[in-house]
Amino acid sequence: MSTVLVTGGSGFVGSHLILQLLAAGHRVRTTVRSLAREAGVRTMLRGAGAQDDGLTFHAANLESDDGWTQAVAGCDFVMHVASPFPQGIPKHEDEIIVPARDGALRVLRAARDAGVRRVVLTSSFAAIGYGHAQRDAPFDETSWTNPGGDDVLPYVKSKTIAERAAWDFVAREGGRLELSVVNPVGVFGPVLGADYSTSILLVQRLLDGAMPGCPKLHFGVVDVRDVADLHIRAMNDAAAKGERFLAVAGNFMSILEIARVLKQRMGAAAKKVPTLQLPNWLVRLASLRDPAVKQILPELGKRKNATNEKARRVLGWTPRSNDEAIVATAESLLRYGLLKVKA
Repeated sequence: MSTVLVTGGSGFVGSHLILQLLAAGHRVRTTVRSLAREAGVRTMLRGAGAQDDGLTFHAANLESDDGWTQAVAGCDFVMHVASPFPQGIPKHEDEIIVPARDGALRVLRAARDAGVRRVVLTSSFAAIGYGHAQRDAPFDETSWTNPGGDDVLPYVKSKTIAERAAWDFVAREGGRLELSVVNPVGVFGPVLGADYSTSILLVQRLLDGAMPGCPKLHFGVVDVRDVADLHIRAMNDAAAKGERFLAVAGNFMSILEIARVLKQRMGAAAKKVPTLQLPNWLVRLASLRDPAVKQILPELGKRKNATNEKARRVLGWTPRSNDEAIVATAESLLRYGLLKVKA
């Protein structure tokens, strides 16, 4: 079995990736910003059934060179999952762009110098499907976000710039280091505790009745377990060298469609879920008082789609359905007591 470094092991995708790597018998290292988090992460993983004897922790920060040499030493593969994802819009875009780009380059440089065989980078649909005119054709891995587009917010720009920088680094300075990239859409699925992705907040807010209705927003859905599985396939398969793979389960869904799935499948736990479609003018009015709402305005009323054909064809990836991912999210939030509503 291989020795694999997972950056950002306390996060939603990172923790599920660690679970699957340990279950497959790999020796796993993970980075956290502070080793004070180790006990909490181990408790979370053990609660999900992990046998964590083969897991070690290293302190490393995307904004510093310290710790990366030690973290990658002796590793066969690196899964670079860690990336900043603020819940609000930063005062300046460089607050998120710089650590995303420079952090990816730090990891790649350390991996190259340590003789790592392949880095699998977690990018995003954010690096694919923004800054474009409205289109009916689904996006695929040949598409790149236009960072100068009117709908490109700092987070979207950070993912695009970071992935571009990674490909450029490997082409110019990577030596024998290989790179593969996974581009997930909105990541849902079972949470392992209170530390989870921003995507999960949508389901939580719907179930808690914290939304008066459903804005006209559409986005992709994928289960976190399938995202982790795709990373491991990209790590192991020779055909993944130099390739990027969209992680999307099926057609994009509207928030109203997600709300209806919750209503149909979650019984009493979904009693507060709204099924009212909010008009765009009302959402724009709400954005004057709520910075979080302001972030969604560029996507209001837009329809996008993406295809998983390449991941299925090249790597044999078979994801769960949209509905399965949404329901698994809701059930886990209920199981861990992370909802105000009581079923």
